[in-house]
Amino acid sequence: MGKSIAAALALALSCTAAGANALHLNPTQPTSAEKMETFGRTTIPIGYYDYCQRYAERCGRPAGGQIVELTRELWNDIIRTNDDVNISVAPLTDNEIFGVEERWEYPKNVGDCEDYALEKRERLNQRGIPLGALSMTVGRDANGGGHAVLTVITDRGDFVLDNVESRVLLWKDAELYFLKRQSQHDPNTWVSLVSG
Repeated sequence: MGKSIAAALALALSCTAAGANALHLNPTQPTSAEKMETFGRTTIPIGYYDYCQRYAERCGRPAGGQIVELTRELWNDIIRTNDDVNISVAPLTDNEIFGVEERWEYPKNVGDCEDYALEKRERLNQRGIPLGALSMTVGRDANGGGHAVLTVITDRGDFVLDNVESRVLLWKDAELYFLKRQSQHDPNTWVSLVSG
């Protein structure tokens, strides 16, 4: 029993440490940088490719800018959008909603991680943030599962809007292994976030 208590205490301490100083899962990203480093073009996620086949007009929109100035007003919009979408959409997998493994879609009361990110991206774009500064980003969570978030690219760093984390975090504080994201120059081109 003493070993169980010690193990539980060690786990609690490690979780607290991870929360205070987030577990940075991608060793090829510089943890001291405010912006993610990109490593050239890569493949488009199949879910996004399928989404663009169904909604060519949505994917045909230009980037319109690559970075935004992070003002207090914009920060409040980002926080409000993240909260509103996270509260109004219930989490369900694509298999539960559509009966398929992967399908990107604007959520209607329920959605998967990429659906939350698409909705946040659309709402922030409608508020004037250019698509080039709103990158759909995919990676793996701390348990190794596939995960998608929205990254807002600002002059003060890259911020992650996640459906499983209520706070908007600087990318390096998110417990994600980032794999790829949309290019700031062209939303239909994806860039690698992994060196090599």
